[in-house]
Amino acid sequence: MQTATQQTAAIDSANSPPAENSGFILFISLVATIGGFLFGFDSGVINGTVDGLQQAFQSESVGTGFNVASMLLGCAAGAYFAGRLADRYGRRSILLWAALFFIVSAWGSGIANGSLEFVIYRILGGLAVGAASVICPAYISEVAPARYRGMLSSLQQIAIIFGLFMAFVSNYLLADIAGASTQAFWWGYEAWRWMFWIELLPAALFLLMLLFIPESPRYLVLKGRQANGAQVLTQLFGEPSAQKKLAEIQHSLQANHQPRLSDLRDPATGKLRTLVWVGLGLATFQQLVGINVVFYYGAVLWQAVGFSEADALLINVISGAISILACVLTLLVIDKIGRKPLLLWGSAGMFITLALLVYAFANAAQDQNGNLLLGEHGTLALVSANAYVFFFNLSWGPVMWVMLGEMFPNQIRGVGLAVSGLAQWLCNFLITMTFPLLLTGIGLAGAYGLYALGALLSVVFVLKMVHETKGKELEDMQ
Repeated sequence: MQTATQQTAAIDSANSPPAENSGFILFISLVATIGGFLFGFDSGVINGTVDGLQQAFQSESVGTGFNVASMLLGCAAGAYFAGRLADRYGRRSILLWAALFFIVSAWGSGIANGSLEFVIYRILGGLAVGAASVICPAYISEVAPARYRGMLSSLQQIAIIFGLFMAFVSNYLLADIAGASTQAFWWGYEAWRWMFWIELLPAALFLLMLLFIPESPRYLVLKGRQANGAQVLTQLFGEPSAQKKLAEIQHSLQANHQPRLSDLRDPATGKLRTLVWVGLGLATFQQLVGINVVFYYGAVLWQAVGFSEADALLINVISGAISILACVLTLLVIDKIGRKPLLLWGSAGMFITLALLVYAFANAAQDQNGNLLLGEHGTLALVSANAYVFFFNLSWGPVMWVMLGEMFPNQIRGVGLAVSGLAQWLCNFLITMTFPLLLTGIGLAGAYGLYALGALLSVVFVLKMVHETKGKELEDMQ
């Protein structure tokens, strides 16, 4: 977060409108990224609680592949409905509801006394994660100036990765202090329950800070609240720029109706607009490269190729640090070199590193338990895996969210985000669900071969379909 502050401070004041309130723009962007932090924390906290859940609920099913993935269905629903509801009730209003859902989910997951009760609370958390995943970057895009909009939107991915990292650290410390996740901690409650309750702190902070930020000016104009929209634009950009921006927003909207799903179709042909297909492609290819296999099954992966549990957890920590580094680099350069070059470099880099992983796994020996023994290919696998994580978080990790938040015209931004977010989380669910099956069916080499194919196809997709959005005002998006 300090890097973002320094970067904003470094913007040449000569290029900034004299009345632009850069400090306020940065503040409200940082508030929005707390939703990204909760996105990451809520996704990662489950990893340290499996033993406690199994013991408390006397169920071996909790923590299996389906239960890890089932929350993602809540995320898909949250992304879809949040995108549409944001056009009806406002971006800030939906984020307030998401904050409440994070609070209820964190509390309920910790007090649950049965699997069904627990799953219900986790689905509520999934709804909040899905909503935050699409609305936070969209909100930032709608309040940030075009010349550094990408930098501020990229904060979302850093917040997500940082949230994952802090969930792992929190889980480790609580289990270490208590002796194990199943042991009693404060006030006689097991440590695994406190792992969920820790999330109440950032969730409550998110709810509180949302009260101090304005509604998106583009939403206000969309709803006919011109005076309110002009007031927020003046807060952000000053009076002269606000009036010009207000006129541009009004011109970009269709006055004859509110946004609806049918706006996604080309009026001339009746088919989905090409831009919608681009959004769907960005959302799905981000998952087809297999990145969440690393996030959700990292320890399983490295233990399957002969590493100890302790070494596997250490590798995950290293991967997390590399992810944060890559996201920071993207934040520094995205508004200078653009979105499309980063996507191309990332796709090419992921294809090469995934292909090297396939080579290492395909040439490994097997022990009597069926686990792979990498031998001399161990170093190659480790370097390639972490390079793959680096390329993803340099490109598709943050850039996909940035582009979805800014590429749709004002009239269809909410519904465009709804269908793209739904596709992203459903594809996430598919990849997460199928990896354990692929692992036992065609092995690691086969599974990573499919992800390498996804990376290769994404190169073609970016070259043919993606257009640069760097420096464009949202009102100029077509």
